[in-house]
Amino acid sequence: MTSLESLPVAVIGAGPVGLAAAAHLLERGLEPLVLEAGPTVGAAIRAWGHVRVFSTWKYNLDPASVRLLERSGWEAPRPTALPYGSQIVSEYLEPLAATPELKDRIRTGSRVLAVTRQGMDKGRSQGRDSAPFLLRVEHDGGKVTEVLARAVIDTSGTWSTPAPLGSSGLPVPGEAEARAAGLVTGPLPDVSAGGFAGRRTLVIGSGHSAANMVLDLARVARANPGTEVLWAIRAATPARAYGGGDADQLPARGQLGALLRTAVESGAVQLLTSFRTASIDVNADSVTVHAADGRSVEVGRVIPATGFRPDLAMLSELRLDLDPAVDAPKALGPLIDPDFHSCGTVPAHGARILEQPEKDFYLAGMKSYGRAPTFLMATGYEQVRSIAAALAGDTEAADTVELELPETGVCSTSIPDDAGDSVGDTCCAAQAPVPVSIGFPTGLQHGRTGETISG
Repeated sequence: MTSLESLPVAVIGAGPVGLAAAAHLLERGLEPLVLEAGPTVGAAIRAWGHVRVFSTWKYNLDPASVRLLERSGWEAPRPTALPYGSQIVSEYLEPLAATPELKDRIRTGSRVLAVTRQGMDKGRSQGRDSAPFLLRVEHDGGKVTEVLARAVIDTSGTWSTPAPLGSSGLPVPGEAEARAAGLVTGPLPDVSAGGFAGRRTLVIGSGHSAANMVLDLARVARANPGTEVLWAIRAATPARAYGGGDADQLPARGQLGALLRTAVESGAVQLLTSFRTASIDVNADSVTVHAADGRSVEVGRVIPATGFRPDLAMLSELRLDLDPAVDAPKALGPLIDPDFHSCGTVPAHGARILEQPEKDFYLAGMKSYGRAPTFLMATGYEQVRSIAAALAGDTEAADTVELELPETGVCSTSIPDDAGDSVGDTCCAAQAPVPVSIGFPTGLQHGRTGETISG
Protein backbone atom coordinates (compact mmCIF):
# COMPACT_ATOMS: atom_id res chain seq x y z
CA MET A 1 0.00 0.00 0.00
CA THR A 2 1.33 3.44 -0.97
CA SER A 3 2.02 5.67 2.02
CA LEU A 4 0.42 9.10 2.05
CA GLU A 5 3.78 10.81 2.62
CA SER A 6 5.24 9.32 -0.57
CA LEU A 7 2.57 10.90 -2.77
CA PRO A 8 2.93 14.30 -4.45
CA VAL A 9 0.98 17.43 -3.66
CA ALA A 10 -1.28 18.01 -6.65
CA VAL A 11 -1.44 21.61 -7.87
CA ILE A 12 -4.30 22.33 -10.26
CA GLY A 13 -3.38 25.05 -12.73
CA ALA A 14 -0.04 26.23 -14.13
CA GLY A 15 -0.59 29.95 -13.90
CA PRO A 16 1.53 32.30 -11.78
CA VAL A 17 0.11 31.09 -8.45
CA GLY A 18 0.16 27.41 -9.40
CA LEU A 19 3.81 27.53 -10.42
CA ALA A 20 4.60 29.55 -7.31
CA ALA A 21 2.95 26.83 -5.23
CA ALA A 22 5.22 24.25 -6.86
CA ALA A 23 8.30 26.37 -6.15
CA HIS A 24 7.37 26.79 -2.48
CA LEU A 25 6.59 23.08 -2.11
CA LEU A 26 10.01 22.19 -3.49
CA GLU A 27 11.69 24.53 -1.02
CA ARG A 28 9.83 22.68 1.73
CA GLY A 29 11.02 19.30 0.54
CA LEU A 30 7.60 18.30 -0.81
CA GLU A 31 6.98 16.84 -4.25
CA PRO A 32 4.63 18.91 -6.47
CA LEU A 33 2.68 17.67 -9.46
CA VAL A 34 1.19 20.50 -11.53
CA LEU A 35 -1.81 19.66 -13.72
CA GLU A 36 -2.69 22.27 -16.36
CA ALA A 37 -5.75 21.99 -18.59
CA GLY A 38 -4.30 24.23 -21.30
CA PRO A 39 -1.65 23.28 -23.83
CA THR A 40 0.96 25.50 -22.17
CA VAL A 41 1.65 27.14 -18.86
CA GLY A 42 -0.15 30.45 -18.34
CA ALA A 43 -2.87 29.45 -20.81
CA ALA A 44 -5.50 31.77 -19.29
CA ILE A 45 -3.15 34.75 -19.25
CA ARG A 46 -2.33 34.17 -22.91
CA ALA A 47 -6.01 34.79 -23.66
CA TRP A 48 -5.66 38.35 -22.35
CA GLY A 49 -2.04 38.81 -23.33
CA HIS A 50 -2.81 42.15 -25.00
CA VAL A 51 -3.76 43.64 -21.61
CA ARG A 52 -1.16 45.72 -19.81
CA VAL A 53 -1.64 45.24 -16.08
CA PHE A 54 -1.70 48.01 -13.52
CA SER A 55 0.54 46.20 -11.03
CA THR A 56 4.26 46.49 -11.69
CA TRP A 57 6.64 43.55 -12.08
CA LYS A 58 7.52 43.93 -8.39
CA TYR A 59 4.09 42.63 -7.45
CA ASN A 60 3.89 39.96 -10.14
CA LEU A 61 6.98 37.93 -9.16
CA ASP A 62 6.95 35.25 -6.47
CA PRO A 63 10.09 35.09 -4.29
CA ALA A 64 10.47 31.30 -4.35
CA SER A 65 9.95 31.26 -8.12
CA VAL A 66 12.56 33.98 -8.55
CA ARG A 67 15.05 31.96 -6.49
CA LEU A 68 14.49 28.99 -8.84
CA LEU A 69 14.89 31.15 -11.91
CA GLU A 70 18.06 32.83 -10.71
CA ARG A 71 19.76 29.46 -10.39
CA SER A 72 19.39 29.18 -14.17
CA GLY A 73 20.81 32.63 -14.84
CA TRP A 74 17.47 34.41 -15.33
CA GLU A 75 17.48 38.19 -14.98
CA ALA A 76 14.42 39.83 -13.48
CA PRO A 77 12.57 42.55 -15.43
CA ARG A 78 12.76 46.10 -14.16
CA PRO A 79 10.58 46.05 -11.02
CA THR A 80 8.77 49.30 -11.85
CA ALA A 81 7.79 48.28 -15.38
CA LEU A 82 4.18 47.46 -16.22
CA PRO A 83 4.02 44.15 -18.12
CA TYR A 84 1.49 42.96 -20.64
CA GLY A 85 -0.09 39.60 -19.95
CA SER A 86 1.93 38.13 -22.82
CA GLN A 87 5.14 39.34 -21.17
CA ILE A 88 4.20 37.70 -17.87
CA VAL A 89 4.00 34.42 -19.77
CA SER A 90 7.05 34.77 -22.01
CA GLU A 91 9.43 36.50 -19.60
CA TYR A 92 8.43 34.78 -16.37
CA LEU A 93 6.17 31.73 -16.53
CA GLU A 94 7.79 29.99 -19.49
CA PRO A 95 11.35 30.31 -18.11
CA LEU A 96 10.07 29.20 -14.69
CA ALA A 97 8.39 26.11 -16.14
CA ALA A 98 11.59 25.28 -18.05
CA THR A 99 13.80 25.19 -14.95
CA PRO A 100 15.31 21.76 -14.22
CA GLU A 101 13.39 21.61 -10.95
CA LEU A 102 9.93 22.14 -12.51
CA LYS A 103 10.01 21.00 -16.12
CA ASP A 104 9.30 17.33 -15.35
CA ARG A 105 6.74 18.13 -12.67
CA ILE A 106 4.27 19.94 -14.94
CA ARG A 107 1.71 18.14 -17.10
CA THR A 108 -0.01 20.36 -19.63
CA GLY A 109 -3.08 19.26 -21.55
CA SER A 110 -4.32 17.61 -18.36
CA ARG A 111 -7.75 18.78 -17.26
CA VAL A 112 -8.87 17.77 -13.77
CA LEU A 113 -12.42 16.49 -14.03
CA ALA A 114 -13.00 15.68 -10.37
CA VAL A 115 -11.29 15.54 -6.98
CA THR A 116 -12.33 13.10 -4.27
CA ARG A 117 -10.87 10.78 -1.64
CA GLN A 118 -9.75 7.35 -2.76
CA GLY A 119 -12.50 4.84 -2.01
CA MET A 120 -14.71 7.45 -0.31
CA ASP A 121 -17.56 9.63 -1.36
CA LYS A 122 -18.43 12.88 0.36
CA GLY A 123 -20.57 11.21 2.99
CA ARG A 124 -18.01 8.85 4.44
CA SER A 125 -16.10 10.10 7.49
CA GLN A 126 -14.22 7.21 9.09
CA GLY A 127 -10.56 7.26 8.03
CA ARG A 128 -11.18 10.17 5.68
CA ASP A 129 -8.23 12.33 6.68
CA SER A 130 -5.76 9.50 6.13
CA ALA A 131 -7.07 8.53 2.69
CA PRO A 132 -5.22 9.97 -0.32
CA PHE A 133 -6.89 12.34 -2.70
CA LEU A 134 -7.89 10.93 -6.06
CA LEU A 135 -7.91 13.25 -9.07
CA ARG A 136 -9.58 12.14 -12.28
CA VAL A 137 -7.72 13.73 -15.18
CA GLU A 138 -8.60 13.99 -18.85
CA HIS A 139 -5.59 14.34 -21.12
CA ASP A 140 -5.36 15.74 -24.63
CA GLY A 141 -6.71 13.06 -26.92
CA GLY A 142 -9.44 12.05 -24.50
CA LYS A 143 -7.57 9.55 -22.35
CA VAL A 144 -8.69 9.60 -18.70
CA THR A 145 -6.38 8.63 -15.85
CA GLU A 146 -6.45 8.89 -12.07
CA VAL A 147 -3.76 10.46 -9.91
CA LEU A 148 -3.27 10.03 -6.17
CA ALA A 149 -2.05 12.91 -4.02
CA ARG A 150 -1.33 13.59 -0.36
CA ALA A 151 -2.79 17.11 -0.65
CA VAL A 152 -4.41 19.31 -3.29
CA ILE A 153 -4.00 23.02 -4.00
CA ASP A 154 -6.59 24.24 -6.50
CA THR A 155 -5.25 27.31 -8.34
CA SER A 156 -7.28 26.75 -11.49
CA GLY A 157 -8.68 30.28 -11.50
CA THR A 158 -12.00 31.47 -12.91
CA TRP A 159 -11.17 32.46 -16.48
CA SER A 160 -12.96 29.46 -18.01
CA THR A 161 -16.24 30.26 -16.24
CA PRO A 162 -17.37 33.81 -17.09
CA ALA A 163 -20.60 34.98 -15.52
CA PRO A 164 -23.67 34.75 -17.77
CA LEU A 165 -25.57 37.72 -19.18
CA GLY A 166 -28.81 37.13 -17.30
CA SER A 167 -29.48 39.50 -14.39
CA SER A 168 -30.70 36.57 -12.29
CA GLY A 169 -27.33 34.86 -12.52
CA LEU A 170 -28.44 32.45 -15.25
CA PRO A 171 -27.72 32.37 -18.99
CA VAL A 172 -30.52 33.89 -21.02
CA PRO A 173 -32.27 31.89 -23.77
CA GLY A 174 -30.10 31.91 -26.86
CA GLU A 175 -26.92 32.88 -25.00
CA ALA A 176 -25.24 29.50 -25.36
CA GLU A 177 -25.93 29.44 -29.09
CA ALA A 178 -24.63 32.98 -29.53
CA ARG A 179 -21.44 32.16 -27.65
CA ALA A 180 -20.93 28.99 -29.70
CA ALA A 181 -21.30 31.04 -32.88
CA GLY A 182 -18.70 33.55 -31.68
CA LEU A 183 -21.23 36.38 -31.71
CA VAL A 184 -20.92 36.73 -27.94
CA THR A 185 -17.18 37.09 -27.47
CA GLY A 186 -14.88 36.33 -24.59
CA PRO A 187 -14.71 38.92 -21.81
CA LEU A 188 -11.53 40.68 -22.99
CA PRO A 189 -11.28 40.54 -26.78
CA ASP A 190 -8.61 42.56 -28.53
CA VAL A 191 -10.93 44.82 -30.50
CA SER A 192 -8.03 46.34 -32.45
CA ALA A 193 -7.10 42.95 -33.90
CA GLY A 194 -10.05 42.81 -36.30
CA GLY A 195 -13.64 41.69 -36.43
CA PHE A 196 -15.06 44.87 -34.90
CA ALA A 197 -14.32 47.63 -37.42
CA GLY A 198 -17.39 48.46 -39.48
CA ARG A 199 -19.64 46.50 -37.15
CA ARG A 200 -22.17 47.36 -34.49
CA THR A 201 -21.00 46.08 -31.11
CA LEU A 202 -22.84 45.96 -27.79
CA VAL A 203 -20.88 45.99 -24.52
CA ILE A 204 -22.85 44.69 -21.52
CA GLY A 205 -21.69 45.61 -18.03
CA SER A 206 -20.93 48.70 -15.98
CA GLY A 207 -17.55 48.02 -14.45
CA HIS A 208 -14.10 49.23 -15.36
CA SER A 209 -13.66 46.44 -17.86
CA ALA A 210 -16.83 47.49 -19.66
CA ALA A 211 -15.70 51.12 -19.60
CA ASN A 212 -12.35 50.26 -21.14
CA MET A 213 -13.98 48.08 -23.80
CA VAL A 214 -16.39 50.89 -24.69
CA LEU A 215 -13.55 53.39 -25.02
CA ASP A 216 -11.44 50.99 -27.06
CA LEU A 217 -14.34 50.44 -29.45
CA ALA A 218 -14.89 54.20 -29.67
CA ARG A 219 -11.30 54.58 -30.88
CA VAL A 220 -11.86 51.86 -33.47
CA ALA A 221 -15.00 53.73 -34.57
CA ARG A 222 -13.10 57.00 -35.02
CA ALA A 223 -10.70 55.31 -37.41
CA ASN A 224 -13.29 53.16 -39.18
CA PRO A 225 -16.51 54.79 -40.42
CA GLY A 226 -19.56 52.60 -40.01
CA THR A 227 -18.44 51.25 -36.65
CA GLU A 228 -21.10 51.69 -33.95
CA VAL A 229 -20.69 51.27 -30.18
CA LEU A 230 -23.58 50.48 -27.85
CA TRP A 231 -23.21 50.17 -24.10
CA ALA A 232 -25.89 48.52 -21.93
CA ILE A 233 -26.09 48.81 -18.14
CA ARG A 234 -28.67 47.56 -15.67
CA ALA A 235 -28.67 50.78 -13.67
CA ALA A 236 -31.00 53.67 -14.43
CA THR A 237 -28.06 56.09 -14.59
CA PRO A 238 -24.38 55.75 -15.48
CA ALA A 239 -23.35 58.06 -12.62
CA ARG A 240 -21.61 55.31 -10.67
CA ALA A 241 -19.78 54.11 -13.78
CA TYR A 242 -18.52 57.65 -14.36
CA GLY A 243 -17.07 57.66 -10.85
CA GLY A 244 -15.73 60.62 -8.96
CA GLY A 245 -13.88 62.36 -11.76
CA ASP A 246 -11.35 64.82 -10.41
CA ALA A 247 -12.27 63.84 -6.85
CA ASP A 248 -11.27 60.21 -7.39
CA GLN A 249 -8.30 59.14 -5.24
CA LEU A 250 -6.95 57.32 -8.29
CA PRO A 251 -6.60 59.96 -11.02
CA ALA A 252 -6.40 57.35 -13.76
CA ARG A 253 -9.68 55.84 -12.62
CA GLY A 254 -11.31 59.26 -12.39
CA GLN A 255 -10.08 60.14 -15.89
CA LEU A 256 -11.45 56.85 -17.18
CA GLY A 257 -14.90 57.88 -15.99
CA ALA A 258 -14.51 61.35 -17.46
CA LEU A 259 -13.56 59.91 -20.85
CA LEU A 260 -16.52 57.55 -20.68
CA ARG A 261 -18.90 60.43 -19.91
CA THR A 262 -17.52 62.42 -22.84
CA ALA A 263 -17.90 59.47 -25.20
CA VAL A 264 -21.56 59.09 -24.24
CA GLU A 265 -22.45 62.78 -24.21
CA SER A 266 -20.74 63.37 -27.56
CA GLY A 267 -22.78 60.63 -29.17
CA ALA A 268 -19.77 58.45 -29.93
CA VAL A 269 -21.32 55.78 -27.71
CA GLN A 270 -25.02 54.96 -27.47
CA LEU A 271 -25.93 54.29 -23.84
CA LEU A 272 -28.79 51.93 -22.94
CA THR A 273 -29.80 52.28 -19.29
CA SER A 274 -32.05 49.97 -17.23
CA PHE A 275 -31.19 47.24 -19.75
CA ARG A 276 -31.66 43.75 -18.34
CA THR A 277 -30.88 41.13 -20.94
CA ALA A 278 -33.80 38.71 -21.33
CA SER A 279 -32.96 36.67 -24.43
CA ILE A 280 -30.82 36.55 -27.56
CA ASP A 281 -31.83 35.55 -31.09
CA VAL A 282 -29.02 34.31 -33.32
CA ASN A 283 -29.15 35.54 -36.92
CA ALA A 284 -26.83 34.74 -39.82
CA ASP A 285 -23.97 37.03 -38.75
CA SER A 286 -25.58 39.04 -35.98
CA VAL A 287 -27.68 38.70 -32.87
CA THR A 288 -30.80 40.44 -31.63
CA VAL A 289 -30.56 41.14 -27.91
CA HIS A 290 -33.89 41.55 -26.13
CA ALA A 291 -34.30 43.41 -22.83
CA ALA A 292 -36.85 42.53 -20.18
CA ASP A 293 -38.78 45.77 -20.87
CA GLY A 294 -39.35 44.89 -24.53
CA ARG A 295 -36.50 46.82 -26.14
CA SER A 296 -34.39 45.02 -28.74
CA VAL A 297 -31.10 45.82 -30.46
CA GLU A 298 -29.47 44.02 -33.37
CA VAL A 299 -25.68 43.97 -33.25
CA GLY A 300 -22.83 42.15 -34.93
CA ARG A 301 -21.03 41.32 -31.70
CA VAL A 302 -21.72 41.30 -27.94
CA ILE A 303 -18.89 41.78 -25.44
CA PRO A 304 -19.90 40.45 -22.00
CA ALA A 305 -18.13 42.39 -19.23
CA THR A 306 -20.04 40.64 -16.49
CA GLY A 307 -17.33 39.09 -14.34
CA PHE A 308 -16.40 35.51 -13.48
CA ARG A 309 -17.30 32.75 -11.05
CA PRO A 310 -15.42 29.65 -9.85
CA ASP A 311 -15.99 26.17 -11.26
CA LEU A 312 -16.95 24.13 -8.21
CA ALA A 313 -18.45 21.17 -10.05
CA MET A 314 -15.20 19.19 -10.01
CA LEU A 315 -15.07 19.56 -6.22
CA SER A 316 -18.55 18.19 -5.53
CA GLU A 317 -17.24 15.15 -3.62
CA LEU A 318 -15.15 17.24 -1.24
CA ARG A 319 -16.29 18.81 2.02
CA LEU A 320 -16.10 22.57 1.50
CA ASP A 321 -17.19 25.49 3.65
CA LEU A 322 -17.68 28.51 1.39
CA ASP A 323 -18.98 32.03 1.84
CA PRO A 324 -22.60 32.01 0.60
CA ALA A 325 -22.23 35.27 -1.33
CA VAL A 326 -18.87 35.08 -3.10
CA ASP A 327 -18.07 31.33 -3.07
CA ALA A 328 -14.73 31.95 -1.35
CA PRO A 329 -13.51 30.03 1.72
CA LYS A 330 -15.89 31.05 4.46
CA ALA A 331 -13.30 32.78 6.64
CA LEU A 332 -11.99 34.70 3.63
CA GLY A 333 -15.34 35.94 2.33
CA PRO A 334 -15.75 38.92 4.71
CA LEU A 335 -12.14 39.96 4.12
CA ILE A 336 -12.55 40.31 0.35
CA ASP A 337 -16.09 41.68 0.07
CA PRO A 338 -15.77 44.03 -2.92
CA ASP A 339 -18.17 46.51 -1.33
CA PHE A 340 -15.63 47.21 1.38
CA HIS A 341 -12.22 46.08 0.13
CA SER A 342 -10.07 46.87 -2.86
CA CYS A 343 -7.32 44.52 -3.98
CA GLY A 344 -4.89 46.52 -1.84
CA THR A 345 -6.92 46.59 1.37
CA VAL A 346 -7.45 42.84 1.77
CA PRO A 347 -5.46 41.75 4.83
CA ALA A 348 -2.70 39.19 4.44
CA HIS A 349 -3.99 35.67 4.84
CA GLY A 350 -2.71 32.15 4.47
CA ALA A 351 -3.41 28.50 5.18
CA ARG A 352 -5.44 29.02 8.34
CA ILE A 353 -7.94 31.29 6.59
CA LEU A 354 -8.03 29.09 3.49
CA GLU A 355 -8.29 25.68 5.17
CA GLN A 356 -11.38 23.58 4.52
CA PRO A 357 -13.18 20.81 6.42
CA GLU A 358 -11.50 18.58 3.82
CA LYS A 359 -8.06 18.28 5.42
CA ASP A 360 -5.12 19.27 3.21
CA PHE A 361 -7.30 20.68 0.44
CA TYR A 362 -6.91 24.38 -0.35
CA LEU A 363 -8.34 26.87 -2.81
CA ALA A 364 -5.71 29.46 -3.71
CA GLY A 365 -5.14 32.22 -6.21
CA MET A 366 -8.01 33.76 -8.16
CA LYS A 367 -10.27 30.79 -7.45
CA SER A 368 -9.96 31.35 -3.70
CA TYR A 369 -11.69 34.72 -4.22
CA GLY A 370 -14.71 33.07 -5.83
CA ARG A 371 -16.83 35.78 -7.44
CA ALA A 372 -14.88 38.66 -5.90
CA PRO A 373 -12.52 40.19 -8.50
CA THR A 374 -10.23 42.02 -6.07
CA PHE A 375 -7.38 39.54 -6.41
CA LEU A 376 -3.72 40.41 -6.92
CA MET A 377 -0.98 37.91 -7.83
CA ALA A 378 1.06 38.96 -4.80
CA THR A 379 -1.82 37.87 -2.58
CA GLY A 380 -1.80 34.43 -4.19
CA TYR A 381 1.95 34.10 -3.73
CA GLU A 382 1.61 34.69 -0.01
CA GLN A 383 -1.27 32.21 0.13
CA VAL A 384 0.75 29.36 -1.36
CA ARG A 385 3.85 30.20 0.68
CA SER A 386 1.75 29.74 3.80
CA ILE A 387 0.04 26.61 2.46
CA ALA A 388 3.37 24.96 1.62
CA ALA A 389 4.61 25.72 5.15
CA ALA A 390 1.44 24.23 6.64
CA LEU A 391 1.73 21.05 4.57
CA ALA A 392 5.36 20.73 5.68
CA GLY A 393 4.28 20.96 9.31
CA ASP A 394 5.77 24.41 9.94
CA THR A 395 2.77 25.94 11.68
CA GLU A 396 4.66 29.00 12.84
CA ALA A 397 5.72 29.96 9.32
CA ALA A 398 2.28 29.19 7.97
CA ASP A 399 0.66 31.52 10.49
CA THR A 400 3.17 34.34 9.98
CA VAL A 401 1.57 36.03 7.00
CA GLU A 402 2.82 39.40 5.85
CA LEU A 403 1.99 41.23 2.69
CA GLU A 404 2.43 44.87 1.72
CA LEU A 405 0.05 46.00 -1.00
CA PRO A 406 -0.73 49.51 -2.18
CA GLU A 407 -4.39 50.39 -1.76
CA THR A 408 -6.27 50.51 -5.03
CA GLY A 409 -9.58 49.91 -6.65
CA VAL A 410 -8.30 49.02 -10.09
CA CYS A 411 -5.91 46.13 -10.64
CA SER A 412 -5.17 46.11 -14.33
CA THR A 413 -5.53 48.05 -17.53
CA SER A 414 -3.66 48.74 -20.73
CA ILE A 415 -1.44 51.81 -20.55
CA PRO A 416 -0.68 53.25 -24.00
CA ASP A 417 2.71 52.35 -25.43
CA ASP A 418 3.74 55.97 -25.80
CA ALA A 419 3.30 56.52 -22.08
CA GLY A 420 6.42 54.50 -21.34
CA ASP A 421 6.62 51.27 -19.42
CA SER A 422 7.23 52.56 -15.91
CA VAL A 423 5.02 54.50 -13.55
CA GLY A 424 7.10 54.48 -10.43
CA ASP A 425 7.11 51.96 -7.66
CA THR A 426 3.36 51.62 -7.21
CA CYS A 427 0.90 48.81 -7.72
CA CYS A 428 -1.87 50.35 -9.63
CA ALA A 429 -0.39 53.41 -11.24
CA ALA A 430 -2.31 56.10 -9.41
CA GLN A 431 -0.28 58.72 -11.26
CA ALA A 432 -0.14 56.85 -14.54
CA PRO A 433 -1.49 58.22 -17.83
CA VAL A 434 -5.16 57.62 -18.52
CA PRO A 435 -5.86 53.91 -19.08
CA VAL A 436 -7.03 53.90 -22.66
CA SER A 437 -7.43 50.26 -23.51
CA ILE A 438 -8.97 47.21 -21.96
CA GLY A 439 -8.71 46.20 -18.33
CA PHE A 440 -9.36 43.06 -16.38
CA PRO A 441 -12.96 43.04 -15.08
CA THR A 442 -12.74 45.15 -11.96
CA GLY A 443 -16.26 46.52 -11.72
CA LEU A 444 -17.62 49.56 -9.98
CA GLN A 445 -16.93 49.06 -6.32
CA HIS A 446 -13.38 47.76 -6.25
CA GLY A 447 -14.11 45.34 -8.99
CA ARG A 448 -17.64 44.04 -8.87
CA THR A 449 -19.72 44.63 -11.96
CA GLY A 450 -23.39 45.39 -12.18
CA GLU A 451 -25.45 48.25 -10.82
CA THR A 452 -24.89 47.28 -7.19
CA ILE A 453 -22.92 44.19 -6.28
CA SER A 454 -24.01 41.67 -8.86
CA GLY A 455 -21.29 39.78 -10.75
